[in-house]
Amino acid sequence: QVHLVESGGGLVQPGGSLRLSCAASGSIFSFNAMAWYRQAPGKQRELVAVINSRGITTQADSVEGRFTLSRDNADNTLYLQMNSLKPEDTAVYFCTARLSNTGQWYWGQGTQVTVSS
Repeated sequence: QVHLVESGGGLVQPGGSLRLSCAASGSIFSFNAMAWYRQAPGKQRELVAVINSRGITTQADSVEGRFTLSRDNADNTLYLQMNSLKPEDTAVYFCTARLSNTGQWYWGQGTQVTVSS
């Protein structure tokens, strides 16, 4: 069974920074893609950034230049460094990962990020 546990969310002022973590059970080499999504109240869930098995990342235009996706293979953890945060970044952020052998996506429980003065 795959488990993804997010942490690092919280309340931050506009212009501030947060780093989200997604700890995966087992080796992250089992996943051929990992990503962060977010969902704001009343809105659909949207892709924030994704990284594939070759380490290539893709980010949404809305976070380009502000957010950085990375992974630590030794710790089986996916990170999302968020800088220059804006109120519109407020959302629940979800980690997701796709198992290489089945193609199935797994989701974490989400972590709340609130950007407000």
